[in-house]
Amino acid sequence: MGIAAPQLCAQGVEVSAKVLLRASSPSNDRKNHNSPSVENVVLWLSPLKPGTTVPPSPARQPLYRLVQKDKMFAPHLLVVPTGTSVQFPNEDPFFHNVFSLFNGKRFDLGLYESGTTRSVRFDREGVSYIFCNIHPEMGAVILAISTPYYGVSAKNGVVSIRNVPPGGYRLSVWSENGEPVDQTAGEQVIQVLSEPVNLGNITLQTTADALARHENKFGQDYKPSHDLHY
Repeated sequence: MGIAAPQLCAQGVEVSAKVLLRASSPSNDRKNHNSPSVENVVLWLSPLKPGTTVPPSPARQPLYRLVQKDKMFAPHLLVVPTGTSVQFPNEDPFFHNVFSLFNGKRFDLGLYESGTTRSVRFDREGVSYIFCNIHPEMGAVILAISTPYYGVSAKNGVVSIRNVPPGGYRLSVWSENGEPVDQTAGEQVIQVLSEPVNLGNITLQTTADALARHENKFGQDYKPSHDLHY
């Protein structure tokens, strides 16, 4: 689930692009995680004049959840509006301890049992890598952004940002395991008028997988996992 779509606007147009991937040398760091792909790359447009192009927030806000089930987080990637609270329900028959020590939002939910949930408010923009202190194989990403104009790439790399009102925007690009080859591509200013905008190809160079190897919340290596059943 992502940010609620903005209200349809007669003047809104589609901004599109296609993500390409330039692979680097193979790395063993990607064990237990998906190989780099052009899927789940996030593009978003931040108005150069905040408040002039962003429509009012919908009266009813959606519910954002990162579910723990089968020793996995679902969904793997969650895009939310800055200031949103996200629920972390435990649907496994044992304890979890969700935490994040990265720049987006630092938190530690402690041990909590099956059938319970805890929540965190993501009150600042940024990327949060989410882990479990008991199960090192669990990893997810929450991206908090302050604009409703964003898109997530499909398996073929195509990204569409719909219903974008006319105006000037700064483009931002985020990928879990890649960065733009052309650094200016991820911070370019674009003008949206009355016709659809095609940004062409955005080529990413693969980088290290932040979720592949990580320490526990104490900054130590994980010990052999023994599920704590309720």
